[in-house]
Amino acid sequence: MALRHAVLAALLDGEYSGYQLAKAFDIGVANFWHALPQQLYAELAKLEKDGLVTGRQVIQETRPNKRLFRVTDAGLTELERFAASSAKPGVIRDDLVVKVQAVDHIGTGPVIDELDQRAAAASAKAELFGKLLRQLRGELDEDEFLLRGERVGPYLTCLRGLAFEEENRDWCLRIAALLRRRRLVAMNVDDER
Repeated sequence: MALRHAVLAALLDGEYSGYQLAKAFDIGVANFWHALPQQLYAELAKLEKDGLVTGRQVIQETRPNKRLFRVTDAGLTELERFAASSAKPGVIRDDLVVKVQAVDHIGTGPVIDELDQRAAAASAKAELFGKLLRQLRGELDEDEFLLRGERVGPYLTCLRGLAFEEENRDWCLRIAALLRRRRLVAMNVDDER
């Protein structure tokens, strides 16, 4: 997947400025595609040049003017083409997992600390996803929203983000606890010698 497809998908909800798009990425899209604001602005310019989005200037009296972007018919066709292509499975690239792989040779202290930090961050993100899911479905319960909600796609991707963060949190907590127990066992063995 290219960044262009993630931007086009994010713009399906309506018109966004570059700033609003960056915020939308931070809240919902970042769970499946990360991009810096500078990358988003550059991608919007490319998409507009390619005719996949259109932008319009909004004059503001008390703030700098802004441009709002929306998907064109050509952009929607590009998304349909993308959706028809086969998706490659995701891969894990995570420095922390490399550290855990090497923990037998590098010591557990810093790795345990990082696992604890990652677990706390994942827990906070899971809480944000839970809040966003409640906001997206409004007064409907989840089953009703999934069957009758107007735009289910963002909700489904947030469900994936929530599951990812919960699994990440649980794995980090489990591995940190295991490494702590191993350290205690090793200390007891050393004391017995």
